[in-house]
Amino acid sequence: MVATAMTPQHGPAPGIPRLDFDPFSIEFFADPFPTHQRLREAGPVVYLDKWDVYGVARYEQVHAVLNDPQTFCSGRGVGLSDFAKEKPWRPPSLILEADPPAHTRTRAVLNQVLSATALKPLRAHFTQRAEAKVDELLARESFDAIADLAESYPLSVFPDAMGLREEGRENLLPYASLVFNAFGPPNRLRQEALERSAPHQAYVAAQCQRENLAPGGFGACIHARADAGEITPAEAPLLVRSLLSAGIDTTVNGIGAAVYCLARFPGQFAKLRSNPTLARNAFEEAVRYESPVQTFFRTTTREVEIGGHRIGEGEKVLMFLAAANRDPRRWDNPDSYDIARRTTGHVGYGSGIHMCVGQLVARLEGEVMLGALARKVGSIEITGEVKRRYNNTLRGLESLPVKMTAA
Repeated sequence: MVATAMTPQHGPAPGIPRLDFDPFSIEFFADPFPTHQRLREAGPVVYLDKWDVYGVARYEQVHAVLNDPQTFCSGRGVGLSDFAKEKPWRPPSLILEADPPAHTRTRAVLNQVLSATALKPLRAHFTQRAEAKVDELLARESFDAIADLAESYPLSVFPDAMGLREEGRENLLPYASLVFNAFGPPNRLRQEALERSAPHQAYVAAQCQRENLAPGGFGACIHARADAGEITPAEAPLLVRSLLSAGIDTTVNGIGAAVYCLARFPGQFAKLRSNPTLARNAFEEAVRYESPVQTFFRTTTREVEIGGHRIGEGEKVLMFLAAANRDPRRWDNPDSYDIARRTTGHVGYGSGIHMCVGQLVARLEGEVMLGALARKVGSIEITGEVKRRYNNTLRGLESLPVKMTAA
C-alpha cells in the first residue's frame, strides 16, 4: 500500500522560525549546502511548512534527538509517514522502525552477527578483492568510478558474506534505493520506486528465507539465533531483510563519495598515498563530508523542549544529518575534506541505539578499498560530466568518469 502524508491540524509552536522550502525536491538535492546553512542559522529548531514537520540541523540538537529514543521514537516510522496514523508500505523493520525493549533484543542479535570478531576472518578476503578490483581498473585506465568501483566492489563481497545465491543479485541496489526513497513524502521519487518495486521485493523476500542462504553467512547466522531461542523464526527473515536493505547502498555511496573527494582534492590523495594507514579515516571523513545518508525522521512521544521551544506529542522531527556533519559549531573548517581530521562523533551513521547496524562492514569495505587505492594508484582524474543520483534519503552519484594511473 502507498501511504500518504497526514498533516497535523496545527502549525508550529510560537516563536519557532518557519522555512518554506521542500527538503525532498530535486533542486534541494542538487545543492543542499546553502539551505543547510540557512537551517542552522535560523535556530536550534525550525518548522518546515511544506510538509508540516519540525526540523533540526545543528549538531547539538541532531545528536540529542538521536540519543533520546524514549522521547523521539522510531517505532512510528523514520520517514515522513506516521505509522500510528498510516499503514506502512511493508512490515516495519525490527531494527530501524522499532523502540526498546523490542529493539534491544533484535539489535543484540545483529550486533553479535556483525561484531568485530565476526568480521575479522573476512578482512583478508575483502582486501584481496579490493586489490584485484583496483588492478583490473588500472589495466583499463578510464572507467566509471560508480558502476565499476563503488557499486561493483561491495556487490563482489557483501552478498557472498550474507550467503546469497549468485542469481538475482541485480535486485539488491534497486531494493535498497526503494527503501530509502520510501522514507520521503509521496513525491515522484517515492511513487516511481514503489511502482517498479514488485520484482525487487519478491527477490529480497525469497533471499531472507533460511533455505536460500548458504551456511556460514550472516543470513544463516541470524537463522541460527532463532534456533537458539534468541529471536522467533518469524523474526529471522525480517532481520536478514534489514541487512539487505542497509548493507549495500550506504556503502556504495560512501565509497563513491570517498573516490569523488580524492579525485577533487589531489593534495589529500597525496597525503593518503604517503600514509596508507589513513585509509580508514579518509573513508570516515568522506562519510562526514558528503553524508551518504542525509536525513531521518523521529516522532515525539511527549511534549518536549528543543532549544528552548516546546513541541507537542506526536510531531515528526526531521534530522538533517548532513547539516549537522558540517556544523561550524562542532567542526573546524567543516566544508573542507581533511583526511587527518578527528572525525569521531560525526552522525553519518546516526548515533545512539539506532546507529547503523552495518557500520563495521561499511567501514571495513571503505578502508580496504581506499588502502588499495593508496598503495596502487598514482593519480585519479575526473574526465567527464559527474551525474548525481537522486533519492529522498541518500546522497550519491550516478556517474563519475575517471582516469586512474598506476603508482
